Amino acid sequence: MISTRNRELLNLVVVAILIGIGFTSVYVAQKAVFDSKSLSYGVFFLAVFIAAHLVNRFTVPWADPYLLPMAGLLAALGFTEIYRLDQHDAGRQGLWIVLGVLVYGVTLITLRRDYRVLESYKYLFGLGAILLLVLPAVPGIGATVNGARLWVRIGSFQFQPGELAKIFLIVFLAGYLREKREVLAQGRLKDFGPLLVIWGGAMLVLVQTNDLGSALLYFGVFLAIVYAATARVLYAAIGTALFVAGAAVAYTQIPRIQDRVGVWLDPWRVAQDEGYQIVQSTYSIGEGGFGGTGLGKGAFTTPEGNPIIPYLNTDFIFSALAQELGLIGTAGLILVYMLFTLRGFRIALLADDGFSKLLAAGLTFAFALQTFIIVGGVLRVIPLTGITLPFVSYGGSSVVSNFVLLAGLLLVSNRANARS
Repeated sequence: MISTRNRELLNLVVVAILIGIGFTSVYVAQKAVFDSKSLSYGVFFLAVFIAAHLVNRFTVPWADPYLLPMAGLLAALGFTEIYRLDQHDAGRQGLWIVLGVLVYGVTLITLRRDYRVLESYKYLFGLGAILLLVLPAVPGIGATVNGARLWVRIGSFQFQPGELAKIFLIVFLAGYLREKREVLAQGRLKDFGPLLVIWGGAMLVLVQTNDLGSALLYFGVFLAIVYAATARVLYAAIGTALFVAGAAVAYTQIPRIQDRVGVWLDPWRVAQDEGYQIVQSTYSIGEGGFGGTGLGKGAFTTPEGNPIIPYLNTDFIFSALAQELGLIGTAGLILVYMLFTLRGFRIALLADDGFSKLLAAGLTFAFALQTFIIVGGVLRVIPLTGITLPFVSYGGSSVVSNFVLLAGLLLVSNRANARS
């Protein structure tokens, strides 16, 4: 019988083969010649994730064997598409993936004995989340991109602190709700105080910085963890009602939201202005058809070399993948996200203590909701918001934070499986 970690290793080898084939396809399409260099990227990814696998053997020997290979597949697929779009960006993305795996390893090694110690610092994590979200608003270091003030820029280095704040907030919510779940289930309003202060402060900062996509993500995670902790449908209903009311008020008061909703309802009416990206994205997805054009063979620039879809490797990378992989490929991609989510919720169910259950459920729901928000926005299921597709989109902050999220799930999984 194959052991848990050997199963993980075999899955990583399969991922490396798939990515080697995919990258070779891109390389041949661009260079019109086969070169051994095209296979080196498959070897590179195999080496990076073998290192992560070895850390797993040492720190989390009983953890889920499928999450790391799925994360590797998503990260490698994203890297391959980014290389196809911009080789310079691909070089930086590769460095971010290596850094993400390093942080992943440090997280596992640091917390391997008992990650539940994080619960003792829940209030520090809550305040830390707010401080991280405030950083982009600080004059001199904050930077505005596409109308949202999300970035901190120090010299040539920039990062998005909201990605790490998401993890901090989930740790706070899991710790606080584990402690207060019984009294909250009874409806004692005074126990909601610290919860609403931390969460409300985060939401106010997000609205102030125009980070509406993250605001939606944080609200959904908050509501999901409260429901998981209390099992009170009433709280979910009240939260949904408050969301609808808040969305209506925000629509009347924030022009940016009005623009996004207008583009969502009828992008062709404003195609020469705000709707240009989503219209071109829709054409790109339609061009992929059922089987796609093939990796490296999509059309993303004009004859003059200008991009047809702005910010393609971040907000709209799903459109690029849809054109080159088609319906079959993107359905497979979404299936990987669904399987990752399924394994995450399975970990939450297997966990034997409240903090672990809520932590795993919160991390998994954040991953799933973020995927839905960006894919749903690109496909015009919901208004588009500027957040990243986990592990796939270009961006170092997102890559690193998702590897931390992965480490958290494996820590919970290891403890649950070791005790079963």
